[in-house]
Amino acid sequence: MKNRHRIWMAAALAVGMGWLAGCESLNQVAELGASIAVATGDLSEEQAGSITRTTRAVTKTFEDITPEQEYYIGRSVAATVLMGYTPLNHDDLNWYVNHVGQSLSQFSTRPETFGGYRFLVLDSDEINAFAAPGGLVLVTRGLLKCCETEDELAAVLAHEIGHVEKLHGLRAIKTGRLSGALTTLALESAKNLGGRELAELTKAFDESISDVTTTLMNSGYSRRLEYEADAAAVAILRQAGYTPGALVAMLENMQRNWNPARLDFAKTHPPPADRIAQLRRAGVTAAKDTAPARQARFAAAIQSL
Repeated sequence: MKNRHRIWMAAALAVGMGWLAGCESLNQVAELGASIAVATGDLSEEQAGSITRTTRAVTKTFEDITPEQEYYIGRSVAATVLMGYTPLNHDDLNWYVNHVGQSLSQFSTRPETFGGYRFLVLDSDEINAFAAPGGLVLVTRGLLKCCETEDELAAVLAHEIGHVEKLHGLRAIKTGRLSGALTTLALESAKNLGGRELAELTKAFDESISDVTTTLMNSGYSRRLEYEADAAAVAILRQAGYTPGALVAMLENMQRNWNPARLDFAKTHPPPADRIAQLRRAGVTAAKDTAPARQARFAAAIQSL
């Protein structure tokens, strides 16, 4: 167990430093650390080689997170959200929401992400939705019940895709928290694979995930970022053939359920009235128009909610 723990520490060090620093000198530091671990018997040649290859695959700066890194951050964030919510056991509804969401994502300025877009319904009466980095979108049953048409459902999903498109989740990470760990590791890691320095790096990673989940579940995005996601949603809806005014109609539905004391979207989003006003200034007004085939499909999908 002790040897396995050392292997994990060496791997975390190599991958972590490649992610955070993104320069050739730190690649060399990570490789040196792996070679030391081989010499002391803590790693095999094969394990050290794997760590070295992984390090070179992720040598990007923190400010230039790769799609692969975004995916793994998002997966960790989504897993954290799911600790507080249960996925809805309804295959047909989840398929339908995924079908609509996947179709919309193709009209985003980011139609592809490393792990692909995924949409899941949460078994909760709360009115809320979460978009984790990389394209993992979670929507509550309560929010779906606020939708009156497929266009309004599409508006909800397009807004969350807008957050992914604009990298809003990654912006929540406090870059300053990593600088101390980076400085220490750059100086010390070549001669010490464990101890306080590695613990500091691990803590920084954990806190980065916490930054994103805290934003999604507690503090929410700024008004500017919410307005950006709304503008992106309008563009996506228009290109996908949905009615852009469905976003305003959906916000009007949510306004009727607005209560600042609630611990759902009222806690993490600006008042719907403010977002409606912003959209109207951009020339988008409420519309309930929808194609009959879409409405029949929507009604069949949500009838069991």
